[in-house]
Order: sequence, then structure tokens, then C-alpha cells
Amino acid sequence: MTEDVIVVENLTKIFNGNLVAVDHISFNVKRGEIFGLLGPNGAGKTTTINILTTILKPTEGRAFILGNDVVRHASIVRRLIGIVPQEYTADEDLTGYENIILCGDLYGIPRDISKKRATELLELMELMRFKDKKVETYSGGMRRRLELACGLINRPKVLFLDEPTLGLDVQTRSAIWSYIKRLKEEYSMTILMTTHYMEEADNLCDRIAIIDYGKIVITGTPQVLKNSIGSDIMEVIIKEGDDVTSILKGVDYVKEVRRRKDGSYMVRLENGEIAAPIIIDHLRQKGYHVIKLSISKPTLDEVFLTYTGRAMRDSEEARETVMSQRITLRRARR
Repeated sequence: MTEDVIVVENLTKIFNGNLVAVDHISFNVKRGEIFGLLGPNGAGKTTTINILTTILKPTEGRAFILGNDVVRHASIVRRLIGIVPQEYTADEDLTGYENIILCGDLYGIPRDISKKRATELLELMELMRFKDKKVETYSGGMRRRLELACGLINRPKVLFLDEPTLGLDVQTRSAIWSYIKRLKEEYSMTILMTTHYMEEADNLCDRIAIIDYGKIVITGTPQVLKNSIGSDIMEVIIKEGDDVTSILKGVDYVKEVRRRKDGSYMVRLENGEIAAPIIIDHLRQKGYHVIKLSISKPTLDEVFLTYTGRAMRDSEEARETVMSQRITLRRARR
């Protein structure tokens, strides 16, 4: 059950001879695993999925799906996989049921089989009540569930999800997470997904590869990645307006201190529970009054910042990615 379903070796994609979208990346995805590519817009996530789903050919390197080379055995790979793209692709003039049947036709699935599967998938995605409604009447969450149903019509061994909850509100996003988890738990499906939502990666993925500027920076389980920072995060606010950075840096266990624009301090430290009272005592001895002190465990935001040197929101967005997301967001809001 630990066999590698996806194997990526030194994969590279260069556009127009000089734009390196994917830069010699390697990773593997095990059977029944949800594997996430986490990174900002323009990091190379969608390009990677497009190569693995045979839409693009790599410039260098190799990739295999269940032992099949995605270039040399492209037709076999297409029969083994399902894909839910970032953009909404369902025909708005057709009903939900008709869209799933259409996807079955494109896969060459006999109608008697695709009709049965369509009914099963509509029930799985809780869309049966709306099966005869045109997709133009669907909400963003319903559209995304329909896209999932369409991606499953061929009963794929591997499912690719490109930004599966882009443009959805928090409540709807959480509902989609439950459907994705259900696919793994009930069908033992292997899933590779891309996302730039930290919480999504943390909640869904068994393992994560952080990708930035086309390179994989680090790979591991969410907990292993957070533990790799090796420190707690403390926020400190004092009553006085003086800069106490040097005092905080002089405390045992403190590894880093940053003074924010609002006057609060972000302190990275080991053994936060032990260090907290020591910090309070040091500040009191110097005549300062602590009005807030909180400790939190490392998050994936801190992991990304540590390994890339910047926050996710600081990343520049590729123009084509921005345009694609705008289209998706407009449709999701209908």
C-alpha cells in the first residue's frame, strides 16, 4: 500500500527558450495519499499538473503515473487519471446530469454505464436534487462539486485537483474539503492537488511540497514541516512605547525578535511555556508592563516564510494566472 503511484524525476519546463516555469523538480506520491503542491500564483503548480496530465510535454526530466511515462504512454495515462481544473469547465447551458454524461462520452464510456455512474456521482456530491437544473443556476460550491463529479466519471486511479476551492467562501470551502476527504477514505483514491491556501494544505494533505519560482523547496508532512522550524511563536505587547528588542534578545530560549509596525513584537523561541515567565520577569525588572503575551505553534505560513524568505502574499502573480483566477472568481460569484 506504500507503492509510488506518481513518480517525478528532474521535471523541467521552459517556455519560449528562457522562461523557466518548472525547474528540475522531483517528488513521489504514494497510493491512497493526498499530496499537495503548495505555493504562490505563478510558482509552477499548474504547469506541473499540465505535464502530469499529458497536456504539456516537459523540456527535461520524466514523470510516471502507475509506471506509465506521461509522454511515451500518454493515451494510457489519460485513461487512468481524472482532473478537476482551476477554471469552471461545465457547459452552463446543460444540466448537471447532462454535463456528466458529456464527460462520459468524451472518455468513450458506453451510455448505459455512464448513466449509472452519473446518478451515483450526483448522489455522492449531493447534487441529485439539482440534476435537471441548468448549470448557469448553480452556486460556486455546486459548480465545484459538479466538476468533481465530472472528474470521477471514468473512475480514475489518480485524481488531479488544481486549486479546488479557489474563489469559494470559507463555509463552502470546508464542504469541498469534506468531499475530497471522502474520496480518499471511501475510495482509497490517490490525489495530487495544488493550492495556495495554507489552511487547505494543512487540513487535507498527507504530505506537502512547497514550490516557489518553479523549484521544490522542501517536502514533508504538515507536522514535520512545522516541526522543522523548531520554535514557538510569541506575540508580546508592552504598555510603554520604547523599543525593547535588545531586552527580548537577551533572554534565554529567544532565537529571533521582530518589532512590527504596530509596536508589537514577534518572538521566535524554544520552549515557549518555559520562556514566557522569564520574558515577563525581565521586562518587569526593566520597568516595562506586559499587556499582552500569547504563544502559538508554528504554522505553514511561518514554514513558507522560513524556507522562501517571504510571505505568500508577497509573491508576484503571473499574468496568465491572474486572468484565469479572475474568470473563476466571476463564475463562482454568480
